[in-house]
Amino acid sequence: MGFNPLFTILKDNKLTGPNYIEWKRNLDIVLTAEEYKFCTYEPKPEQPAADAPDEEKEYYKRWTKADEMSRCYILAAMSGVLQHQHQAMATASDMLFNLKELFGDQNRAARQVAMKALMNTQMAEGTPVRDHVLKMMSHLNEIEILGAELDGETQIDIILMSLPKSFEQFRLNYNMNKRQYSLAELLTELQAAEGLFRQSVQVNVAEKGSSSKPKGNKKKKKNKKQNNRKKVNKCSASYEVGGGYLQEELNARDSTRKKQQGKEEPSVDSSAYYQAILKGGDQVTLCS
Repeated sequence: MGFNPLFTILKDNKLTGPNYIEWKRNLDIVLTAEEYKFCTYEPKPEQPAADAPDEEKEYYKRWTKADEMSRCYILAAMSGVLQHQHQAMATASDMLFNLKELFGDQNRAARQVAMKALMNTQMAEGTPVRDHVLKMMSHLNEIEILGAELDGETQIDIILMSLPKSFEQFRLNYNMNKRQYSLAELLTELQAAEGLFRQSVQVNVAEKGSSSKPKGNKKKKKNKKQNNRKKVNKCSASYEVGGGYLQEELNARDSTRKKQQGKEEPSVDSSAYYQAILKGGDQVTLCS
């Protein structure tokens, strides 16, 4: 099997000492892509007996192959002096442990900076959750490279606590149901929750918009009532009946009216009628 094209990252940035942090990050990328990284933290298995189960034999074979390729990648990505110091070591994990002893002291300050960046990273409301989680995963990987050890559950908790209030229900479900996620699974679940949340917001906005009434309706109705009042007032006239006329003047007006009509009105008590009018001063409104 040939070297992965990603090896050019290591070849162009060989380990010299001061660049240990960047070099280790690039090495992890290559070993992960090749599925060899497990041999750097899982102990070397004992050689299986002839009558051992096939699964045990297969795992030993796979681990041995991964360790052999990892040692080649590590040695090929070192300066000549470091190659000479490490080529006799038995496993890739032994090489990495020795390199950490040599250059690990410079990691302390860098680890503190990386931890601070991780804890201060908060997702802004409305931004894509995918970008935020990938950024948090990058911080976690850097901290791991620098020597800090955070178990999987702690990493999940740190990411969940960095999410905004809109993911409060997701956090509640995670805690109540005692869910267990890998970082990749968490990212998938958070993206699904984000999609549901956005759909819910869109539905609420649409319902609110359809139920609200235009602000101009009340104003239009008010203007219409005022116009109706103006129209009624314009076509109406007020007359005051009995507003200070003498009894003789009223009698004369009544007599003149009856002659013009050419007929006699039914007999009524005109005296009582006019007295009532004189006393009341009634307001009569006629529409012309």
